[in-house]
Amino acid sequence: MLSARILARATRTQPRILQQARRLATESAPKGTESAFVKEREAVRQHAAESSELWRKLSIYAVIPAVLLAGINAYNLWNEHWEHWSHLPPLEERVEYPYQNIRTKNYFWGDGDKLERQGQLPQA
Repeated sequence: MLSARILARATRTQPRILQQARRLATESAPKGTESAFVKEREAVRQHAAESSELWRKLSIYAVIPAVLLAGINAYNLWNEHWEHWSHLPPLEERVEYPYQNIRTKNYFWGDGDKLERQGQLPQA
């Protein structure tokens, strides 16, 4: 009984609310009486459109070429580095100077020297 009464009331009042909402949404203020708020919102919208267009152009015409040039530079530096290393003697034949191996304390896993360099390979 109670739910039927609520359902009848809801179905009876809903179309009236929808008609009022439609009527209010379709009505517009005359063009000469635009408020300062509406003008300000339009100015903000126009500024946002111009600003986003500026950043889109900067992204396409400035950032993408800069990233490509930086990538080409990094690739060239990488190749020059390994070209230089190819002319050096192998690591095993290089002189090991005492100042290259200064340690003030041991590492927590040992002294830090490689077993292969010391000739102390574990016996299998």
